[in-house]
Amino acid sequence: MDVSINGPKILFTLPMLGGINITESVVHAWLVMALIVGACLWLTRDLSVHNPGKKQIIAEKLVLMVRSLVDGNMGSQWAHFVPYIGTLFAFSFVSSVLSVTGLRSPTADFSVTLAMALVTFVLIEYYYFKNKGFLGFFKRLTEPVIVMTPMNLVSEVATPLSLALRHFGNIASGAIITTLVYGALTALSGFVLGWIPNTFIASIPIMQIGLPAVLSIYFDLFSSAIQAYIFVMLTMANIAGTAD
Repeated sequence: MDVSINGPKILFTLPMLGGINITESVVHAWLVMALIVGACLWLTRDLSVHNPGKKQIIAEKLVLMVRSLVDGNMGSQWAHFVPYIGTLFAFSFVSSVLSVTGLRSPTADFSVTLAMALVTFVLIEYYYFKNKGFLGFFKRLTEPVIVMTPMNLVSEVATPLSLALRHFGNIASGAIITTLVYGALTALSGFVLGWIPNTFIASIPIMQIGLPAVLSIYFDLFSSAIQAYIFVMLTMANIAGTAD
């Protein structure tokens, strides 16, 4: 069984600043963004107040779902976060589910999930500063007692790392497990059918029928939706917590 599991491939290098490597993750992330923008433009085309079409109804339903999610977890005072939470969920889900097409998921790259987590981390710190003021921003790091300051600092740094690692770990592990199962089933097919004289029949990976489809449903669809949901839930909880 010949199975190779590597990181994202370098597709090309930009000849600037000593050479900037452009990997699969970067290209596929831009592809995901293009797909999301295209879907938004398609769904919001020819909007009507009195006679909404099917596309408009779908678009309004999606917006209402995200609005309900934000209101239920953050409160109506955070309604301005609906576009961010919706975009974060869409990018996370579409990036993860991209593996269905055979392309590498951008979220299987730690640098991508870390970038997403850092944006959330900046928002968390901004709203801490906005809601608690200059003194309150630093005072919270000394609570409940000043000797806890080092631990509180570690906790602050751990927030984006835990967000990024949790998302990356689940998507990357799913891709690795699927690759290993495919390789094992290919080897098993060769072992079971190897005694058949007809080389064409013997080369058919018959053992790959069925199980890979079940794995794809779980890792590519269900797990992708769950990880996107968990990521936005933690984002909302952390940002809303700055008002406490």
